[in-house]
Amino acid sequence: MVAALQETPTLAPVLEEKYYRLIDYLSRLDGAITAFSGGVDSSLVAYLAHCVLGDRALAVTSCSESLTGADEVLTRELAEQWGMAHRAIHTGEINNPDYRANPVNRCYFCKSTLYRELAKLAQELEGSALLNGTNQDDLGDHRPGLEAAREFGVLSPLSECGLGKVEIRILARHLGLENAEKPQAACLSSRVPYGLEISTPVLKQVEQAEAALRELGFAQLRVRHHGEIARIEVMPEQFDKVLANREVIERQFRLLGYRYTTLDLKGFRSGSLNEGL
Repeated sequence: MVAALQETPTLAPVLEEKYYRLIDYLSRLDGAITAFSGGVDSSLVAYLAHCVLGDRALAVTSCSESLTGADEVLTRELAEQWGMAHRAIHTGEINNPDYRANPVNRCYFCKSTLYRELAKLAQELEGSALLNGTNQDDLGDHRPGLEAAREFGVLSPLSECGLGKVEIRILARHLGLENAEKPQAACLSSRVPYGLEISTPVLKQVEQAEAALRELGFAQLRVRHHGEIARIEVMPEQFDKVLANREVIERQFRLLGYRYTTLDLKGFRSGSLNEGL
């Protein structure tokens, strides 16, 4: 893989240097267990760990209620296509009352549950480091899960090698990763305002609402769950498309249990429920 890059030097020098720094970082590990959600960030880490470490690398997907069924299928498909060792586990954060209460540090309880399970696997696969897909841009956002990562000694190769979101997507395209253009994603619980209880029915409701929008051709989107109100976030250039399909969308959302469906005039933005924290 590295040899192929040398034959086709299409990366900017700064990014190429970061890429080789990442390869060197991974090569120094005795083994790796990567938390693999199917997003571009964790996919790049899992893929490169597999390429560098071979059978000493394992990608693990947490198939909890907050992961969409589509993303669960995607992780299995990618692992098979890349010939990557992969394991799906079920984490029970939904059973933790601290998680269900949905405080502003909800992500801490989720990631603690995940990393605890990965740490158990690391005991089976002696010498394996725990890796996540945290990147340089994540460090400036509200991310309580980073505290859990520190507590469990989880490494963040992307951020430690200075890679941000744009650079990661460029690298994913360069390496031909099938999900290089996958829109930004986050767990389904991130659609629920802090303080409003997380439950399996709520997460399913959100998942089905977002699936309905994707069937209409929307890609980068969120459905924020405000009880009986659904707040749709899409890119501003797609506002007209929402309005053109407003009757279909309202009808489908009503069948899912939403009494009111609204369009957020600020448009899509990642982590909008963190505004004001």
